[in-house]
Amino acid sequence: MELLDKLRILADAAKYDVSCSSSGSQKRNKNRGLGNSCYSGICHSWADDGRCISLLKILFTNHCIYDCAYCINRVSNAVPRAAFTPDELVDITINFYKRNYIEGLFLSSAVLRNPNYTMELMLDTVRKLRERENFNGYIHLKAIPGADNRLIEQAGKYADRMSVNIELPSERGLKLLAPQKKKEAIIGPMKFISSRIIEGIEDKRKFKKAFDFVPAGQTTQLIVGATPDNDLNILRLSEALYNRFRLKRVYYSAYVPVSSHPNLPSISVPPLVREHRLYQADWLLRFYRFNAYELLDETHQNFDTDLDPKCDWALRNLHLFPVEVNYADYELLLRVPGIGIQSARRIIASRRFGSLDYTDLSKMGIVLKRTKYFITCKGKYYGGININAHTLKERLLAKAKNSGGLNAGEQVSLFSLYPDLLSSGKQDSWLGEL
Repeated sequence: MELLDKLRILADAAKYDVSCSSSGSQKRNKNRGLGNSCYSGICHSWADDGRCISLLKILFTNHCIYDCAYCINRVSNAVPRAAFTPDELVDITINFYKRNYIEGLFLSSAVLRNPNYTMELMLDTVRKLRERENFNGYIHLKAIPGADNRLIEQAGKYADRMSVNIELPSERGLKLLAPQKKKEAIIGPMKFISSRIIEGIEDKRKFKKAFDFVPAGQTTQLIVGATPDNDLNILRLSEALYNRFRLKRVYYSAYVPVSSHPNLPSISVPPLVREHRLYQADWLLRFYRFNAYELLDETHQNFDTDLDPKCDWALRNLHLFPVEVNYADYELLLRVPGIGIQSARRIIASRRFGSLDYTDLSKMGIVLKRTKYFITCKGKYYGGININAHTLKERLLAKAKNSGGLNAGEQVSLFSLYPDLLSSGKQDSWLGEL
């Protein structure tokens, strides 16, 4: 097979992996234009300092021994198959880099023959990039679940970031859609990578020449909507992953209906709004000091797709509002809809020099169209309505509609498809493992 055909097949097959921030481009260069963009596997990620990094996002192979119902590359699916050799992928990466198409590599793979064989091929690729080609660009490498820890450890010496995809939010979902996979084969590598990262940090403190093991940390991916798992279970799992393995990021991927299977939901479009709400809630977990059981509980297991999670939480906790911005502590300010981290810090810093009024908040860039319903300034309430959940929700939805916010009114509910599983009330076995 021609190398360009392999590139086309394997770059297209990699687009369902969202464990990097991605935005592909199909723009063609104009006559005498400056620069170029390539549709084959170019995606974008961002560094901690905000720089945009272009990556070659590609699979090593889409030949797979597994038959996961949700996956386009499953063994029973009739799709064009291809596989690189390590030297081919090294040459492509270096040539793309020299042409300034990319600054790094995002390498994943289906499982060819067995996990160890696939991991050895990927390890050989990144080793040759680093040692033979002296490539110093960013490398994000997928660890293959079930591969030997020695292979993962060697790969971690060459990769900037590694990830192990959980894919499905519960063991029930795994048995339902991917019965060949075992939870131990997924959780095990995550535990190992986490422990080696911690050991690597300690070694760097003691020894100057100690190598960096996965210095950019590890991530994972969850598919949303392929199984009946509710938002509470997904958020609790994410919270446990952050706390237990110190993950840099949990990525959520709305289930794309690429195949038909009796255990899969019958939907025509991915549940993108639900995915968006989970990302917003994830942000609240990581930066706003919420926990999963504050945002959702057993009586409220899914996010309101009409409202962002912070507003949804506030409407269910109106006994805490309105708060006086001149006296509320930092923790409480963070929970006011419309007030972000920087805004809360500005309020705390500014009120040392005098009391703040509504005009002062506006100058700070606070989103007052939401905030005004939940605060007082110098004892004065600017919301203009009685504080009750029904009225406030109507006002917030009207504001969101006028500003072009998300409208999820037509989202398909997936949970009615599996009422027996939803009503079981059993502890999620992923959480038990963590």
